[in-house]
Parts: sequence; structure tokens; C-alpha cells
Amino acid sequence: MITALVQFSLPEAITRAQAREIFRNTAPRYIDMPGLVRKYYILSEDGRTAGGMYLWRTREDAERVYDATWKAFVQEKYGAPPLLTFFESPVQVDNLTHEVLIDES
Repeated sequence: MITALVQFSLPEAITRAQAREIFRNTAPRYIDMPGLVRKYYILSEDGRTAGGMYLWRTREDAERVYDATWKAFVQEKYGAPPLLTFFESPVQVDNLTHEVLIDES
């Protein structure tokens, strides 16, 4: 599995309430997205940096989404280009299901 950290600087700080509304409006586009296991929207304490943490089945799944169209969407929506960092995620702990998930690939 792959974790992708997406961050972008905002032109102006936003509040948690503003972020929640913005994120709520974009969340439906990620439902049933092929290869996406989970997404967390993130906002820094000072409200100047936002983004998301994504858990993907494979890097190829992630790269299909993070294309030029997606980058343009982020730039237009938030006024800043995204910074994208990939991490290997060989083990995950899920406290909702009480499982330790191990990527055997």
C-alpha cells in the first residue's frame, strides 16, 4: 500500500469551519475511486496549509489520479499548486476493525 501526502499553501488562512465546508463539497468525488482505501482531509493549526492523506492500494492507482487535470483542479480550487509526497505503507493498524493489515505484495 502507498500513502500519499498532499499539501498546499493557502493564499489566506481559513478556519476549521470553512475548511469543513470546502472539503465536504469535494469529498463525493473520492467515493468509490478505484484503488483509494481511505482519505483524510487535513488543515494546519494556523489555517494556512491544507491537503490530504490518502491510502492507496498501489502507487499506480495514486498516479492515475494525480495527473495534470487534478493538479489544475487543486490550483484553481485552493489557489496554490499541490506538493505531493509518497510513502510506502507496509503495515496499518485499524482500530475501528481491530485489525493489523499487512501488505504482502
